[in-house]
Amino acid sequence: MKLGHFLGCAAAIALAITVFAQAPAAPAGAGAGNGGAPAMGGFGGFGGGMGGGMPGGMGGFGGMGGFGGGAPGGAPGAGGQGGRRGGGFGGGPGGGNAFGATQSGGMMGMFGGGGNNRLPEGFVPSETTIFCESYPAVNPETGEVIYRLTAPGAQDVTISQGLRDGSGDKLYHLKKVEGANGVWEVKTDPLVVGFHYYSFRVDGNVVSDQKTGAYFGSNAMQSGIEVPESKEEGAYHHFNKDVPHGQVRRCQYWSEINGGIERICNVYTPAEYETNPNKRYPVLLLMHGWGEDENGWMIQGRTANIMDNLIAAGKAVPMIIVMDCGDMKANSYVGRSGGGMGGFGGMMGMGGGGVNEIFVKELIPFIDKTFRTIPDRDHRAMAGLSRGGGQTWSTVTSNLDMFGWLGSFSGLFGMQGAVENAYNGALKTAKEDPSKKLHAIFISHGEAENADGPRNIANQMKEYGLPVTFYMSPGTAHEWLTWRRSLREFAPLLFKGI
Repeated sequence: MKLGHFLGCAAAIALAITVFAQAPAAPAGAGAGNGGAPAMGGFGGFGGGMGGGMPGGMGGFGGMGGFGGGAPGGAPGAGGQGGRRGGGFGGGPGGGNAFGATQSGGMMGMFGGGGNNRLPEGFVPSETTIFCESYPAVNPETGEVIYRLTAPGAQDVTISQGLRDGSGDKLYHLKKVEGANGVWEVKTDPLVVGFHYYSFRVDGNVVSDQKTGAYFGSNAMQSGIEVPESKEEGAYHHFNKDVPHGQVRRCQYWSEINGGIERICNVYTPAEYETNPNKRYPVLLLMHGWGEDENGWMIQGRTANIMDNLIAAGKAVPMIIVMDCGDMKANSYVGRSGGGMGGFGGMMGMGGGGVNEIFVKELIPFIDKTFRTIPDRDHRAMAGLSRGGGQTWSTVTSNLDMFGWLGSFSGLFGMQGAVENAYNGALKTAKEDPSKKLHAIFISHGEAENADGPRNIANQMKEYGLPVTFYMSPGTAHEWLTWRRSLREFAPLLFKGI
């Protein structure tokens, strides 16, 4: 168990002790049932005192039944029925959602339902598991994950996850934990390291895991879990207290192209930006993939940590990174297609009214006006993952007078036929016209997403005479760990030698 989880829960217990210290003692064994009378009654009756007479209400505090019967420190996780009936603050059968599903919870059964929450040996709460909860739990050595969901009325609970052996997603059927009042559980096979979205299906209905963080992906808020790399391998994308840290600012700008609407972008500035008021900086425009938004690179991608660590190590030059949304936005004033999205082509930036026009005509001018940039093509780069890679190819090759660097992470689109004819001859122009030269082209892919095609295209571009670097992320698929690693490899190439 994480030290932070333990200390936080211990503090909460101490608070409960303070609040209820003056309450009359409950009858022995009261915590083993509904906590006796609804009156607040010592530790044995704490669960029932808060939950009694309030069906589906504060039953989560029933977890305090772990002190039940006036015998503090009883068997960890036991807590009597008072402890097991609580299902978090919305606990109790029928308390959670429309399916009667509540979440397993608590530290060793003390803070909510789910029966005995003592973690098996080798398992710890995931980085994404919320405060004071034990599940989902991950084994950092094996990559196995234990998921739990409390759904007393359910008949079937499943989850789908991608396997480490490269065989793709596997559907798991959770099983009820005996004597745990509707808790379902499954332990997976070793999963691919990195960040993964997931949801439960309860009798065919999609249900989020309320015990982990929520992340926007595949056009929906989803649960997420981090299957960790080793401490050494993952150090580049974790917060390092010993290096200077930049800032990420949430900015709004106006878009007429998007139909007259405000748009939001996140902007990373390096640590020295505040202390060097006379210095100007190069800019990287960094795009997310399909179904995500401007927060993807900041949260799932951990861009700030990656750049702080690279810059502090002298591997990358200090730069501004702009993370915008790759979709046309809509609100009550603008129709869903907002400013002539033009279907998938519009989202990709192909054709009139696409987001590439927003990037070039509205976003970049806003960034140059708002931040201390070096506003020329030699100091401006663009990169993107998956669909964002396609938007990058489309935007850069259509505007070689504005961009001098290109990165494509699992996003090589539009390359057909001879290199010199690709993108309406833009790569031929980039090779032959010094004023439109691309200083670097970076192409990456995950090993498990079939990297042969992109590698072959990269080799063709090299043979044609373009400055191409190819990177394959070992053991990863079409996922955020591939793209974190890609940024780590791409950023050090930028804005050097010019």
